[in-house]
Amino acid sequence: MTVTAQASSRDWLLLLYALPARFAHARVQAWRRLQRVGAVSVKGSAYVLPDSAEAREDFAWIEHEIGASGGQAMVLVARTADPAAQREIVDLFQTARGQDFETLAADAAKALQRTERTTATHARRELVQGLRRLRERLDETARIDFFGAPGRDRAADLIARLEQHTRKGTPMTPAAAPVDRTAHYRSKTWLTRPRPGVDRMSSAWLIRRFIDPQATFVFGDPAGTPDAIPFDTFDADLGHHGADCTFETLCKRFAIADPAVGRIAHVVHDLDLKAQTFGEPETATIGRLVDGLRRAHADDAGLLAAGMAMFEALYQSASGTAIESAGGASKSATARPKRPSASAAAPRRGRRSKRRS
Repeated sequence: MTVTAQASSRDWLLLLYALPARFAHARVQAWRRLQRVGAVSVKGSAYVLPDSAEAREDFAWIEHEIGASGGQAMVLVARTADPAAQREIVDLFQTARGQDFETLAADAAKALQRTERTTATHARRELVQGLRRLRERLDETARIDFFGAPGRDRAADLIARLEQHTRKGTPMTPAAAPVDRTAHYRSKTWLTRPRPGVDRMSSAWLIRRFIDPQATFVFGDPAGTPDAIPFDTFDADLGHHGADCTFETLCKRFAIADPAVGRIAHVVHDLDLKAQTFGEPETATIGRLVDGLRRAHADDAGLLAAGMAMFEALYQSASGTAIESAGGASKSATARPKRPSASAAAPRRGRRSKRRS
């Protein structure tokens, strides 16, 4: 396959690790994590990802887990000296993701056949659940499809056809409304990883605006701050779930149904998961602004404050658009969301409060 100009001159991250044979569970866990982030094995001795900030984070987590399990791991940055070797690595990624898309398309085709001949209500409910799992798998595979593997369009088309058939046969059963638990999350310290990106910036803004107006934010290891509420950290309850990024998880967990927040969720989803699911017009611009903020701010607190201010501006813009489209700005003065105080756009500093049991 043809290698793009971007791929032909890029750096790679290599993860080298060793785990004793007796640690079978840790070996399986490491392998599964590597599969989830889209890494491929090179010559059977190292796992590789295209070099990026996200890939460095992913490998850093896996390196830490391997060390905690009693193994040894090292992450290196490498560049191939031979264009043929570069093409070989890209082919490995395209082959791996192509197989994933092929399997997904086959499963979607089988589900489509069952949908066309199924009339029983309980059977159709199972098909709806299966459709959701297929959509999650497509989003997850697309997120780690770094070099445009073949088969993606066919899988997406089959799933879209399956969605059409499912909607015609029976209405989608809405999920039970989540319980509003914001009362239990007031005046808390919230912890996330250093160097916040789009998901952490937007999630912190969402927390401050809709969940905990007095929230303070810290960065680091959850084990070192047991009273803090972790979000978008590895294995955090308030993190990625299925095809949802942390921002979407928070929206569902705390029943945030604001239409403007929904549009922001589309932007964050596509940027954080490297997807093109929603295609909001602001997505590319917000992505560039996030990259610029990360370059402009060396301090994590300052970076998070700037990112939260940016998402507040996006929210005000999206709210105004929604109001005007609903009936004109002149008719909606009382419906316009209340502007937050100046302190709402920056992480607060102060005494930490213990998390309630």
